[in-house]
Amino acid sequence: MNKADRIKTASAAILLAAAVGLPFVVDAESSYAVYFLFLTFTYIALSQSWNLIAGYTGQISLGHHAFFAIGAYLTGIVWIHDLTGTGYYFDPVTMFLSGLGSALLATAIGIPLLSKLRGDYFALGTLGLGEILRVLLIKGGAFTGGATGLMLPAGAYTSMMPYYFTSLILAVLSTAVVFAIVRSQTGLALGAIREDEMAAAASGVNILFYKVLAFAVSGFFAGLCGSLQAYYLFHIHPEGFLNLNWTLYPILMCVLGGSGTLLGPILGAVFLTAVFSLANIYLPEVHPIFSGALIIIVMLFLPNGVFRLKKGGGKRPVS
Repeated sequence: MNKADRIKTASAAILLAAAVGLPFVVDAESSYAVYFLFLTFTYIALSQSWNLIAGYTGQISLGHHAFFAIGAYLTGIVWIHDLTGTGYYFDPVTMFLSGLGSALLATAIGIPLLSKLRGDYFALGTLGLGEILRVLLIKGGAFTGGATGLMLPAGAYTSMMPYYFTSLILAVLSTAVVFAIVRSQTGLALGAIREDEMAAAASGVNILFYKVLAFAVSGFFAGLCGSLQAYYLFHIHPEGFLNLNWTLYPILMCVLGGSGTLLGPILGAVFLTAVFSLANIYLPEVHPIFSGALIIIVMLFLPNGVFRLKKGGGKRPVS
C-alpha cells in the first residue's frame, strides 16, 4: 500500500468513526445533521447500486424506483401478515427478504430485457417496468392497499438511531460489495462488456449472465433502501415509492461524482443531498424546476463527473 492509499484509508476510517459517533454527541431525535446523514447514506447505497449496472457494466437503467418500491411493499406485506414470525418491527430478516425479492424481480425482468435490448431501448424497457408496476400496485386491492397503499404502525417508532445506523450500514455495505466485485474476475467481465460487448463475447465472456448478475445485485440494494424507507415513513404508497426521483437522483449523483468510480457516487450523494435539502427548505415552490435545471447543467458541463475531472478526464472520450 503506497502513501496515497494509506491516506485514503485513514481518511475513510476517520469519516466512518465520525459518522458512528455523531448520534451519541448530538440529540439524534432533533438534530437535522442526523436526518441529513440518514438520507445521504440511503442515497449513497442507491447510487452505488445504479453505479454497478450503469457505471461499471454500461447498461443504463431507468427503473430503480421499481426495485425500490418492491422492497418497500414486500416489507409492508411481510410485516402486516407476520410472515417471518420474528415479532420485531424493524426486522432485518424482513429487510433481507425484501432486497431478495427485488433481486429476483431484477433477474426475471433482466433476462428478457438484457438478452434482447441494448442501449436506449434497454433504458426505456426499465422505465416501462416502473409504470407497469404502478398499475399493478394500484389495482392490487387489499393486498397492496390500492392507490392508498399500506400503513405500518407509526407508534412503533421509538428512536432515530436504528434507522440512522441501518442507512450507514447500507452505504458501507453497498460500497464494499461494488469494490469487491470490480476488483474480481466478475469486475473484469463487466468492464469488458461496458467497453465492447461484441469483443467480450468473442473472448468467451457470458454476456447475459454477467449483465443479469449486475442487475440483480443492483436491484437487491435498491430493494433494501426501499425497505428502510418503508420502516421510516410508515406509509407505503405508489405515488411516494414509485416516484421517478428515486431513479433520477441516484443517476444525477453518479453522473456528478463520476459514474464507473467508487468515490463518485459518494461525492455526488453528499453534495446533491445537501443542495436538494436546502432547495426544499428555502425554495419549495421551484424545487422541481431547480432539480431539472441542475440535471441539465451537470450533463452539459460535467458529463464524466468531478472525480474524473480531477483526474484530467473531464471531456468525453471520442468514439
